Amino acid sequence: MKKKKILFLGESFRADAITWINGLKEYGNFDIITWELKTPSDNNLNRIKRTVEFVFAFDQVKKIIAKEKPDMVIAERTTSYGFLAAVSGLKPVAIAQQGHSDLWPENSIFFSFKKLIQNYAFKKATLIHAWGPVMTLAMLEAAVDMEKVLILPKGINLENFTNHNKIITEKINAIVTRSLLPEYGHLIILKAFGILNKEGIDFTLTIVGDGKQLLILKQLAKYLKIEQKVIFTGRIDNNQLPKLLHESNLYISMPITEGVSASLFEAMACNCYPIVSDIAGNQHWINHRENGNLVTINDFESLADEIIWSIKNKNHRLNAVLNNRVFVEDNANYKTNMKIISDKYHQLIANKNFT
Repeated sequence: MKKKKILFLGESFRADAITWINGLKEYGNFDIITWELKTPSDNNLNRIKRTVEFVFAFDQVKKIIAKEKPDMVIAERTTSYGFLAAVSGLKPVAIAQQGHSDLWPENSIFFSFKKLIQNYAFKKATLIHAWGPVMTLAMLEAAVDMEKVLILPKGINLENFTNHNKIITEKINAIVTRSLLPEYGHLIILKAFGILNKEGIDFTLTIVGDGKQLLILKQLAKYLKIEQKVIFTGRIDNNQLPKLLHESNLYISMPITEGVSASLFEAMACNCYPIVSDIAGNQHWINHRENGNLVTINDFESLADEIIWSIKNKNHRLNAVLNNRVFVEDNANYKTNMKIISDKYHQLIANKNFT
């Protein structure tokens, strides 16, 4: 039988996209064609250029469809790429909401426009992915037909992110694995560890990744006199991450907004105790002082308190990390979840061909 072909619209270099694409290849035996906007949105001029590129993207996508003849189209985000998928003329269409709403930032001058094209994409999509329950809240507000929504995370590869019998100690070996961008709250994390340092509490803090705040964060670490205890790894290969997680006992993440965090699942799978911001995207997975700790956004003093509480309660952490591993195995297993998603795509394609 001829392999089915899928057109993927989105930034194929992103870790989430790679997980999605590779899962469809492995568990659905799909051929994947990718297309993405080439201009980054890292400054105002490039945002204008990207908008112009987006306008001309419609013809490009239609030409790819005419040439490659894919069986369906999928897209990350329910705004830009999702809208392109919706107007492509190809069915079935699966779009994935990446954040809690995808309408971000809320003070953007393009907010109303994004909402308009998102509503169109929601209406035209055959299938809408919600990688977690928090994403359905915005969908309900937008009056989405919830029968089209599949609530399921892509999951993580549990063969790579293994549980590790680490010694439960009171020495803090904390890790942060989010991009070095303002919305991920690294400044708050460093200030919290500055408090710990003043109180004479020993720690090592490993900050993984790269981003535009790297220099600012290094300067702050020096100002707080903790630069000798903070390790900035820079960008690393994903296959190096499990080792760093295994060497850590606390996972810290302070985003101001969150959809579904694969980074959190990875940490939970590797027996890192999670301390994360108290927002809807984390509340579904973490119950405060049960399987992790929740901290008010931008409150570095509370973060410091929760780190101290967590490290002092060794037995609690031991039970929590063991339960978290089981939870991830049951709810975020990449093999299981990507097989379900792949089967769903085959079903949609078959139904299209049948009708």
